[in-house]
Amino acid sequence: MGRFARSWALVKLCWGVLQQDKELVVFPIVSTIGVLIVTVSFVIPGFFTGFWQGVSDNGAGVGLYVLIVLFYLVEYLVIIFFNAALVSAAIIRLKGGDPTLGDGLRGAWSHIGPILGYAAIAATVGLVLQILRERGGIAGVIVAALGGMAWNVITFLVIPVLVVEGIGPVTAIKRSAGLLKKTWGEQIIGNAGIGLVFGLLGFAVAVVGIGLGVLIMSAGVVAVGLAVIALAVIAIMVISLLGATLRGIYSAALYEYAVGGDTGAFDHGTLAGAFQPKRSRRGS
Repeated sequence: MGRFARSWALVKLCWGVLQQDKELVVFPIVSTIGVLIVTVSFVIPGFFTGFWQGVSDNGAGVGLYVLIVLFYLVEYLVIIFFNAALVSAAIIRLKGGDPTLGDGLRGAWSHIGPILGYAAIAATVGLVLQILRERGGIAGVIVAALGGMAWNVITFLVIPVLVVEGIGPVTAIKRSAGLLKKTWGEQIIGNAGIGLVFGLLGFAVAVVGIGLGVLIMSAGVVAVGLAVIALAVIAIMVISLLGATLRGIYSAALYEYAVGGDTGAFDHGTLAGAFQPKRSRRGS
């Protein structure tokens, strides 16, 4: 079985889990809403208090930097918390249970301390990478891109480690890196496959839907064209949410596979074939 075939098989396996617990998509939805609320709560008050005008007139001061750090921290906390809730519920399903949304939320809340610590670390890394992108020129953009990819690879299993093993954030990062080296080697075919499939699907919907809407508007039927564009945007959002949900399920299943857990919803042979190190496959 080739790489793309394995990736597609893993996507179908993840989709099967989601079919059993469709409510899991609620976690990414709530996370997205939470991020929007956080953004609005940080931006809007600045207009009424004159804070942004002061920044514009006097330049960036200590207050702005403090606000940026707090914004990153709260935003990452929201994202990581609901991701942890998703993973908690997915692990219950993978072990043969029938999780509820409450189970997922309780699973995340029971580890709120380590989640907050990891959010602080992830927010710091994200802020540093953003500064590199904005102020480091071309070299900074390249370093930030490579650093971001490395960080995502190393921390891919941090959330399952946190919610299952109940260890601290720094230890969880080390544990995630160790599991990555042990089970995947140099490749992350399944995760890349999920991203590729849903990315291409979202791109296709955007091109067809928005293009069709613009074409209809240019023909003079503005209301219908706007409706088509709105439907396309909604479809893109749904695709993005489904992709995020599947990645959460996949990280939970891969963790269970890595530690030798019972992942009855997944085929161990398929996972092993998809995540063998290159050297092992070449030697076979």
